[in-house]
Amino acid sequence: MHLIQPFKGLRPLAERAAEVIAPPYDVLDTEEARARAAGKPWSFLHISKPEIDFPPNTDPYAPAVYAKGAENLGRMLAARILARDSEPCYYVYRLKMDDHVQTGIVGAAWVAAYDANRIRRHELTRPDKETDRVHQIEALNAQTGPVLMAYPPAPLLDSMLAEAATAPPALDVTADDGIVHQLWVLRDAQTISTLTAAFDAMAALYIADGHHRSAAASRVAAVRRNANPHHTGEESYNRFLSVVFPTHEMRILGYHRVVQDLNGLTLSNFLSLVAEHFVVTSSPTAVRPAQQGEFGLYVFGKWYRLNIRTERKSTDPVARLDVSLLTEHLLGPILGIHDLRRDQRIDFVGGMRGLAELEKRVDSGEMAAALALFPTRMEDLMAVADAGAVMPPKSTWFEPKLADGMVSHILD
Repeated sequence: MHLIQPFKGLRPLAERAAEVIAPPYDVLDTEEARARAAGKPWSFLHISKPEIDFPPNTDPYAPAVYAKGAENLGRMLAARILARDSEPCYYVYRLKMDDHVQTGIVGAAWVAAYDANRIRRHELTRPDKETDRVHQIEALNAQTGPVLMAYPPAPLLDSMLAEAATAPPALDVTADDGIVHQLWVLRDAQTISTLTAAFDAMAALYIADGHHRSAAASRVAAVRRNANPHHTGEESYNRFLSVVFPTHEMRILGYHRVVQDLNGLTLSNFLSLVAEHFVVTSSPTAVRPAQQGEFGLYVFGKWYRLNIRTERKSTDPVARLDVSLLTEHLLGPILGIHDLRRDQRIDFVGGMRGLAELEKRVDSGEMAAALALFPTRMEDLMAVADAGAVMPPKSTWFEPKLADGMVSHILD
């Protein structure tokens, strides 16, 4: 069973790439996407979020919206803004964000490997979000949102990708947010064979971001397989668009929590209860957790450092996560917040917004308290996936983000 293979990528012409690439479909709401695509007829947002081409308040899941995305893709193909490679290729994808650099490979991952858990997941998916991606794939007959994955230590693979990235890139774009996206095309048959074999030798790959996209690809493949009396297993619907980086280059930022109230407690009572589970010390400056088991608490204009008490720690791959410790020993028993998916009293702050955003949300009176978390580590994510378990909601925020539109996968 293969893990990934080369494919005939659909990508923008070099001179049009800056007009095309866009943030992932799920990091912008409709109005943000509408503003970002204003005056940009070739923005990939017209494909990934086609509701922006309809009046405000249009249902983004209406059949006409998916059809509009397909129409926009066809328009970009007809105008030769996008072109497809004639032969299967791998693509080296490099992201640069300030002093952070990560270099990975774009390939078509096998649905069979996903179904067999050689491509491992760590999150639950929602059927409605899966169905949205199914409709999008079917309307476009293409996968345009790559699944972000990680591969375990593989020095040979690392060196091959680094060597490929010494040549001039086929695409080199600095996005609106300052992140640099570069792409190299690998056509050499021997290089392709060596890369494929290197991945085949791995026990597993790990989904970092894109659980709904991969689940949707599996659903589409199952439907097409059952409807195809001549199914061979080699059809393009058996694979899904992926970008795979080495685990040691992946960058996870803290995914923080803000809560609306202290569950009827005074600050003194709240801190006393917290102290039963954490060592609490006040801090004259904002607390950015520096290690696992450490948290920052901002409440009533003051920062506190919380360190989980040793006896509260766990060796279970899920229970030992900071996001789990916080829910188990503070959010649940003290604030009465047990269901992070549905409880309206809690919200999440991830990415680059950082501690200043936490202070802003509390100082404005919108929230009563904020909790800063240490980033989840890749080795913890992999341990959860290897155990066949799932992480709590909002456990990881990967940065920088991939761009939609750099490479897409057409389903022949």
